[in-house]
Amino acid sequence: MSDFTPRYLADYSESNFSISTVELTFELNEHKTRVINRMQISKKQPSDAPLILDGEHLKLLSVSLNKALLSDDDYQVNDMSLTINVADAEFLLEIVTELNPIENTALEGLFKSGDAYCTQCEAEGFRRISYYLDRPDVMATFTTKVIADKAKFPYLLSNGNKVAAGDLANGQHFVQWHDPFPKPSYLFALVAGDFDVLTDSFRTCSARNVALEIFVDKGNLDKAHHAMASLKHSMAWDEETFGLEYDLDIYMIVAVDFFNMGAMENKGLNVFNSKFVLADEKSATDTDYFNVEAVIAHEYFHNWTGNRVTCRDWFQLSLKEGLTVFRDQQFSADMHSAVVTRIQNVRVLRSMQFAEDAGPMAHPIRPEKVLEMNNFYTLTVYEKGAEVIRMIHTLLGAEKFRKGIDLYFERFDGMAVTCDDFINAMADASAVDLTKFKGWYEQAGTPQLNVEESFDADSNTYQISITQSNGENTALHIPIGIELISVESKKSAAHLLQLTEQKQTWSFQGFARKPVLALLTGFTAPVKSQLSQSDQDLETIMNHADDEFCQWDAGQTLLSTYIKRVMAAPELTLPSNLIDAVRNILHSDASAAFKAEQLTLPSFSELADSIEEVDPIALLDAIDKVKLGLATELEALFLQHYQQNIQQEFANDGKAIGQRALKNICLSYLTTLAPQQSLLAEQYQNATNMTDSLAALNSAAKGNAESFTIMMADFEQKWNSTALVMDKWFSIQASVCDETIYANLAKLIKHPLFTLNNPNRARSLIGAFTMNNPRYFHCSSGRGYQFLIEQIKLLNIINPQVASRMITPLIQFSSLDQKRQKMIKTLLVDLSKQENLSKDLKEKLDAALAG
Repeated sequence: MSDFTPRYLADYSESNFSISTVELTFELNEHKTRVINRMQISKKQPSDAPLILDGEHLKLLSVSLNKALLSDDDYQVNDMSLTINVADAEFLLEIVTELNPIENTALEGLFKSGDAYCTQCEAEGFRRISYYLDRPDVMATFTTKVIADKAKFPYLLSNGNKVAAGDLANGQHFVQWHDPFPKPSYLFALVAGDFDVLTDSFRTCSARNVALEIFVDKGNLDKAHHAMASLKHSMAWDEETFGLEYDLDIYMIVAVDFFNMGAMENKGLNVFNSKFVLADEKSATDTDYFNVEAVIAHEYFHNWTGNRVTCRDWFQLSLKEGLTVFRDQQFSADMHSAVVTRIQNVRVLRSMQFAEDAGPMAHPIRPEKVLEMNNFYTLTVYEKGAEVIRMIHTLLGAEKFRKGIDLYFERFDGMAVTCDDFINAMADASAVDLTKFKGWYEQAGTPQLNVEESFDADSNTYQISITQSNGENTALHIPIGIELISVESKKSAAHLLQLTEQKQTWSFQGFARKPVLALLTGFTAPVKSQLSQSDQDLETIMNHADDEFCQWDAGQTLLSTYIKRVMAAPELTLPSNLIDAVRNILHSDASAAFKAEQLTLPSFSELADSIEEVDPIALLDAIDKVKLGLATELEALFLQHYQQNIQQEFANDGKAIGQRALKNICLSYLTTLAPQQSLLAEQYQNATNMTDSLAALNSAAKGNAESFTIMMADFEQKWNSTALVMDKWFSIQASVCDETIYANLAKLIKHPLFTLNNPNRARSLIGAFTMNNPRYFHCSSGRGYQFLIEQIKLLNIINPQVASRMITPLIQFSSLDQKRQKMIKTLLVDLSKQENLSKDLKEKLDAALAG
């Protein structure tokens, strides 16, 4: 039975007990896994308070105190906990539990992923393995012994270093692991299976050799080389950039198909969703390659920012996640184009995190209230959390930021701490006052900046006034990078403004005429801004700003402006200045990767977030009309760039990746024109890599091309035995822009390769439909909404975490027109009456309906 009692940050108190050592023994069995948990426990101070251990979905076999078996009368057990009264100040407690891994479809605790055993303990999954003080501030050293059938499970893995192994009777064997670093239970991991293993090593800066091992399903070894290279690059980068060296003798990664998250940073044994490990040029896109590298880096960087120093409580989740996302973004920027990486980060923030900030589940990056912790693994905690760290980096500069990181580890290595502890370390190391900056951790929502400009020709003085509003009376500390571009010379000067009050004004002299303002260089703060600028000003920024992010952003603003104008007046034709601006992008000497970003239209979700009571279909019609208009006017130029970027041989370097991106964005424009749709089948047939194949299929799906069905049948025949590629097949099917989509979805749900039990497969079809097919998800009949609700009802029983994440597009309805809001609310009310509703869903439904 679920506990619907919320927890509050303000109620935090330390545990009365500490655990110094944990000795675990697992006797693995699909239906009856036996877990023996021996814990050395101490009272922190004399107290009569009972020991209350967390535990869910467990069969309790026995409890022993100081080696004496307790009777049922000596403890109390319920669906959520085990309570024992203990008089001793120090004691040995042994608990034996039984688990049913194969029935664990929630994929928390110990479960089966295909033929392998696997664990996922963050945030509160360890309580599904054994009764424990399942909270991040209780840290202990773990020794783990795993016993299983040797023929079926030759690899038995856990945290730390291997200390013993041997054969047992009846074909069984064991491996014992010891992790010398105290850790909370959420970092515990166990994997058992039969894998192919890619091995390598890394020599650290102190001349230690670390064994590297990546475990993948049989037959996938060739797809693990990119992950291994990414791991070694990450280890070298962390040493060079932050002076952080890996600390164990071995580092292991295991790729599994059934996993709720992207990956998990368990100490020394990272468990990954296979989509973020497996990649080769035939089966993975350029985006897949990038994501594998980024996620490998993210989980490796957690070894220090999350493992060596962890969270005091789950309200502090952004302490480790925001900081580590910032670190992996910096790593990706160093490995690739810095501006393209930044643009892609900001796209996610604007199109998805800003919507979260405006929705019913809006929360500070340090939440104050939690019902189900899994609901707070959000874009706000991760992406906005990273932006907050980036602002500190901007305010302090790279050198002082590094000093702050050094002091943070000097003070807190081996401890569980708070976001305030991190900010204080940064402030103390840099001698910069960050007191007001802490407000970023306390306020929900996206701050709004209202920018006003003035120019005094008599004194040649330009003034900029900025007013901030964020729904609170307190002002945030906001770094605002700007460029002032001279109208005469086209030269620019950069400045970093620090907005610390509700309204501030800055003056700049020496201008003969009012300069053009390029605001938020590099996107220095996660804010929305209101600044009235002419098309000519935007074009000046596009052509003359030194900051490439601002060049891109000005182009996006120009395109957004015309999409909204066409939405208001569909008969409007595109003006010559917009066509010329796009023509100039194609003619510029910028990199192909940057051009591809400039040519990508603002997303539906980003535009919808900026329009009150938006009619989704009218907005989509406007986007399509602008794209068609540009394609019509610039057909020859798009075709020229398409042809110029066709590669005779596949390469995986930055230049080649950029060329493919530019070629495929040109393809997406060209194939809005009926005569050019033959390019789709031609590209698909000639493709030497998955990036080009998918680009052709995606454009065919969105344009409902005649060749689509034939190409998709061929694609399925080629790839039906490769799970990750079939995920792509399901996603493309879900994005088909045609009235037949609902009948096709019903068929695809019954496809032999579809199962709701696999989160990747569920996301590939249901999630792709809701996110990538807005025309039919938001259709006026409500059929798209009904389809999602039907699947969520099923997922609520199978996997509450996945169900909760899937409902996000429905609860973020506040920007939609009244008719659609009413339809959605009716469906949500009906869903809220569902029997056995998980607390994952209940929390989100209550928030949405309360609004």
